[in-house]
Amino acid sequence: MSSSKFHTPPTAQHYLVCGTEDCEKKCQFKCNDCHLPMCEQCRDEHQKSPNTKNHEVVPYRHTKRHLPVEKCKDHPTKDIDMICEDCQISVCSKCAIQDHRRHALNDLETIYSENFTLCLDNISRIHQYFILDSQNMQKDIKENIKEMKEIIDNVRRSLTTEAKSLKRLVDTVTSDNIEQVNKMEESLMEELQSQDKTYQFYTSYLEDLVKEYDGYLSSAELHNNPIIFSLSGHNKIRPIPETTKPVPPVFTAGQYSKEDVTKLLGKVNVPDTKPEYRKIKSMENASTQYNKPDGYFLYLMIFFLLYFIFIPDLDIDHLGKQRNPTLSLSSSVFKVMEYTVPGVYNVLHISLGKAGNFWVSDDHGNLVQTDRMGNQLQQKMTSGGYGFYTVTEEGDLIHTDANNRAINRITQDKTITTFFKTGDWEPISIHSSHINGDILVGMVKDEKAKVTRYNKKGEEIQNIQRDKDGKELYDYPHYITENINGDICTSDYNKQAVVVVDKSGQYRFSYKSQATAFRPYGICTDLLGHIIVCDGISVYILSQDGQLLSLLTTQQIVGYASSLSVDDQNNLHVGQYISNLMGQYYTNTVTVYKYLQ
Repeated sequence: MSSSKFHTPPTAQHYLVCGTEDCEKKCQFKCNDCHLPMCEQCRDEHQKSPNTKNHEVVPYRHTKRHLPVEKCKDHPTKDIDMICEDCQISVCSKCAIQDHRRHALNDLETIYSENFTLCLDNISRIHQYFILDSQNMQKDIKENIKEMKEIIDNVRRSLTTEAKSLKRLVDTVTSDNIEQVNKMEESLMEELQSQDKTYQFYTSYLEDLVKEYDGYLSSAELHNNPIIFSLSGHNKIRPIPETTKPVPPVFTAGQYSKEDVTKLLGKVNVPDTKPEYRKIKSMENASTQYNKPDGYFLYLMIFFLLYFIFIPDLDIDHLGKQRNPTLSLSSSVFKVMEYTVPGVYNVLHISLGKAGNFWVSDDHGNLVQTDRMGNQLQQKMTSGGYGFYTVTEEGDLIHTDANNRAINRITQDKTITTFFKTGDWEPISIHSSHINGDILVGMVKDEKAKVTRYNKKGEEIQNIQRDKDGKELYDYPHYITENINGDICTSDYNKQAVVVVDKSGQYRFSYKSQATAFRPYGICTDLLGHIIVCDGISVYILSQDGQLLSLLTTQQIVGYASSLSVDDQNNLHVGQYISNLMGQYYTNTVTVYKYLQ
């Protein structure tokens, strides 16, 4: 029989092993007579054995702990086995008789056994509750450290972004001012050059007059010589022309301070919020909680963290898009930045993708992917159109191929495949749903038009062509998008209207501007459910139900809008063309505006 099994401290292993030789089962009982730990099966055999059937076998926790043997210093033949309560010292039986006869004495083995069990209980509680809960606190602190670093990094990024935005605004204002100064210089130079020519002509006149008088003086003829006759008709000299000195421009330096710049950039502060104490589990729940399988509490903690902390703070509609109830339409718009798209002649369609990249197309069949720094990432020649491509949630580009009656896909690794065919119908516009990944395609055939919905596999699942009265909904749906409530919004050039149906295909409304030449082009929606459409002259911001909320004209935005898109910072990207004295011409510049507050 090996004694090493049950002399090992109980906290050094997961459980105490049975003391019977060759038995590795968990110890549940102990014999107070032979001090042997045993499992349930060995206990039954121990109590059946003739030699040990009268032994006292108890549950291990109720085991009577035997007092370590220690000899009395005054009586070396006697063991210390009692404690004097009055003197608070341990004594042997002989000491008790001689020196502590009338004192209160107690059995030292009983006290030792009780306190030994208490120590085991405390050790168990320390390991099962205090240490584990402290470790959970440490894990929580490490998570806080990670979260705080991410938050601080986001604050740094926000500060840098704001500074870059302000710098771009400063560069824009400076550029505008310099352009204005250049125009002033040009005007002043023209005026001064005109004055210079005036004196050139006058000097030339005087020189001719001197030559004329010299001719009179040197003439040998007296006949009709003005010197002989009257000089009254030849003696008048035109006065020197009067001119004005130009008034030069004066630069008035702006008045600003560090506080003014801080107001523009924003500042970082710590909210005046009282910190919450970390929650400590109660002892009553600890025993049941710590018996759960590995990872259980991590999953449970994540679930409650998401449910009770994050979920109530989100206002999620059935689209799965996060709303921001604090945003609203601004009373005015202001220009944030502008960028030039290389490789296109104009900007007929914009589709923003991931990581700040976007696709732009023109009316020459060029389809270009670029970033906001003007770096071209991809370029492709297509049959072109208006709203003829879209970017999926995964970042793939899907575009129509009108000539082959097909829809093509360009993956992020630039692989080009045919996604699906559209039969006899010519696809002219397309949109990838950010709700469920469905593909909406605007198509025409034989002077008829429709919008067809396909699933992610390219299977046709819905056709939208007529209203409940059988009237044709569309004429030429050249741009198409989807609103946050699932409405399908189409700008129909020939109908001169924005046509809106719900996700089931039922007609909801059409918006027609009071302007006689309303020809809608680019269309998009934002996280507030606004429908934003342009017609080359103005940008119209409509409510989810078709009411006109705001009208941005050429007095508020530069040039004439032809394409629209809203980025994840709630900025409106506008592709524009500019009017000159000879007519209208397109540019490959996109201007970005802040229109929400």
